Amino acid sequence: MHDFGHITPRSRLTISAWQERRLRHAERFERLVQPHVERRSRHEKHPVADFLFEYYRFRPVRLRDWHHIIGFLLEGARIEDFARKDGYVEVEGGVIQIPGPASVKGPLESYVAGTRWMLNVLEATQAHPPKFGCFGLHEWAMLYKVGEQRHTQVPLRISNAVLEKTVDEIGLRCSHFDAFRFFTPDASPLNPTQLARETMVKHEQPGCLHANMDVYRWAFKRAPWVPADLILDAFELAMDIRTLDMASSPYDVRAWGIEPVRVEDRDGRAEFIRQQEAFSTRAHLLREQLIGVYQDLLDRLEVLHNSFAIAEAAS
Repeated sequence: MHDFGHITPRSRLTISAWQERRLRHAERFERLVQPHVERRSRHEKHPVADFLFEYYRFRPVRLRDWHHIIGFLLEGARIEDFARKDGYVEVEGGVIQIPGPASVKGPLESYVAGTRWMLNVLEATQAHPPKFGCFGLHEWAMLYKVGEQRHTQVPLRISNAVLEKTVDEIGLRCSHFDAFRFFTPDASPLNPTQLARETMVKHEQPGCLHANMDVYRWAFKRAPWVPADLILDAFELAMDIRTLDMASSPYDVRAWGIEPVRVEDRDGRAEFIRQQEAFSTRAHLLREQLIGVYQDLLDRLEVLHNSFAIAEAAS
């Protein structure tokens, strides 16, 4: 048992309250994630869920873990009640989730620097004006004038001639480096902005489908300090966005129950923008919450860093 010392709970949840939240989280996991786990056990492919777990590389089992907000006292809890036991401190009346030496991966200074960089990306993206009208043509640009598919298990719904004509007539307006880097050699020069990792913060903007999917990336990157409910909110948003991503692509995903959004047509482009705007609104709210969590985490890490410095000076 530890004395509170400088660890003062910001608030508390009764045992019935946190257990109820954990139960609801488990039920939501079963609805959103378990179907994918079962498909994987049968070696079945899925163009939406596979992307989220293969590209983002956050294991499904980690989404099952429930954790709350840093600094909350969970009444009646024990460290053994949680998967990440090194992230909790036992106090009088329960446990508090708090960053400690054993719960930070790698050197503390690197962890803090990485957290600041990710917060910078989040804040910059949130501050930039949203741009709509790219029409999801990043997937088209990844096939432009090469004649090969990236997703070989999914057939194309259009010919190469239609693909090239659509790109040439509509044009490319990509602002997301992690999509742009997969453009074909012929497609890359067609993008007005030549994107690079070093200028990512400058160009990320909140209308972009992939920037809004990345709310999920930045949420799980600092698990368990980001509340599990927020991570699952971001995961659900990413699933919905990826559905539009594939529906508006040149691929035929009707076998998975996804009707195409035909951006090669005017009506399809109008529908794409309608959904893109709605996703931007959802992502804005989640990103705002995540920014607050990151700012709080950095404050806590600063306390931890200072305590290390004092200990080293004393020794």
